[in-house]
Amino acid sequence: MGSMAGCSHVPTIDFELRPSADGCEDCLAAGGQWVHLRMCEACGHVGCCDSSPARHATAHHHTTGHPLVRSFEPGEEWFWCYPDGLAFELPGAPPAPSHS
Repeated sequence: MGSMAGCSHVPTIDFELRPSADGCEDCLAAGGQWVHLRMCEACGHVGCCDSSPARHATAHHHTTGHPLVRSFEPGEEWFWCYPDGLAFELPGAPPAPSHS
């Protein structure tokens, strides 16, 4: 895991966001399947990871420009910054929401 010092987007995180769905919002609408989930830290959109066939989390970033996602997997507390290509954790951050 990288250091948050390399990511200039950390101040944009809204820890009050609620997830848009309990699974990949786009896969649920299209009847698709996913491997792992990520939640956009700008708007709460839940999308599937790049190991999933549709890669909706990355597609959401490319469409919106929203820079950060957080793992939406139980027990995972990491973030990913698309512009900086950086994975990191934030000590003291509230626990991540996750799907059931």
